[in-house]
Amino acid sequence: MPKQIAINNLVVVSDLHSGCRLALCPPEGAELDDGGCYMPSKFQLKLWSYWRSFWDEFVPDATRGEPYAIVINGDAREGIHHRATTPISHNEEDQEDIAFRLLRPLRDLCEGRFYMIRGTEAHVGSSAVSEERLAKRLGAIPNAEGQYARYELWKRVGPKLVHLLHHVGTTGSNHYESTAVHKELLESFVEASRWGRRPPDCVVRSHRHRHIQTEIAAGGQKGETGRAIAVVTPAWQGKTPFAWKIPGARLSTPQFGGIVIRYAHERLFVDSKVWTVDRSPEE
Repeated sequence: MPKQIAINNLVVVSDLHSGCRLALCPPEGAELDDGGCYMPSKFQLKLWSYWRSFWDEFVPDATRGEPYAIVINGDAREGIHHRATTPISHNEEDQEDIAFRLLRPLRDLCEGRFYMIRGTEAHVGSSAVSEERLAKRLGAIPNAEGQYARYELWKRVGPKLVHLLHHVGTTGSNHYESTAVHKELLESFVEASRWGRRPPDCVVRSHRHRHIQTEIAAGGQKGETGRAIAVVTPAWQGKTPFAWKIPGARLSTPQFGGIVIRYAHERLFVDSKVWTVDRSPEE
């Protein structure tokens, strides 16, 4: 386990869905269990360019070159689910190998301050068994129960408190996209007050593959007015056949990217980087 030092920057990405033909794949391709090799599509090469830009340009700029921790907030691999035809391979080890190749360099970037959150069972297995194997292989920091991939994380960024878990409610309408996210923040305050605990200064959720951020004014311990933030991360997967059936999602282009949570000037900020792709061409 790395030496625990106070950090002012937390980088969060989620929903890699490694092993899907519409998700990240290294440009040199992926070797498969039977000796074959999968080569990325034109779309995947474009997605890879966003991935490299995020880590090589956005993160160093957003963190001002300071140390940071990284959280993978669920659904690191695609899994075998719903009779889907888009996986690169239905061999779980093939998918986990792709995820390992994507994530292993990140552990070095953050000098081992690396955490993994459990995602959706349809993608990562019952009790997220696949993500637990992957997190242990990567040397993620375990929780008090010894789980290398955990269900939630309470993480300090500077003196501020951030709560991370994968799931959040969804909606089929852009008009109500902020509703479940804002409710998650307010419910966190209610639950903390109920038991006399400190509420989070920021809650981070993923799962819905769309970025949004809301905030409310909140008083500090000395009575000053501050703010509390709720944010949902974008993903690293294009539109699968399932997305074309979902209200809202079927009309929008996919969102790719991640966020940096930073404490500076006695305030907590969330900086995001989000890309999309062009819609289908006119004919």
